[in-house]
Amino acid sequence: QVQLVESGGGLVQAGGSLRLSCAASGRTFGSFAMGWFRQAIGKEREFVAAINWNGDSTRYADSVKGRFTISRDVAENTLYLHMNSLKPEDTAEYYCAAALGVIPYSGQGVDYWGKGTLVTVSS
Repeated sequence: QVQLVESGGGLVQAGGSLRLSCAASGRTFGSFAMGWFRQAIGKEREFVAAINWNGDSTRYADSVKGRFTISRDVAENTLYLHMNSLKPEDTAEYYCAAALGVIPYSGQGVDYWGKGTLVTVSS
């Protein structure tokens, strides 16, 4: 079992930055690929970014490429999402995800989910 707890969300003006954290506990954090998804009100959940088990491979949604950076600290059992140049359309609940293998773009097959942290970007 893996428990995931997100933090770092909040209200920020457009153009600003935030850093989301996801603290993992339970089974060996380093065994899992990790990712971030988001869901805005009235919209479906969408893939944001993913990182493989050892941190040497990352993927990003086109909408955040060049603005967001995913990273992980295995020693601290923590996943991060550094978000720069935030836009109002980035407003959403952000969820941390863990999967043995690969984080699927659809989110189906993710083994563990966090409960989310809300990011609100004002214009």
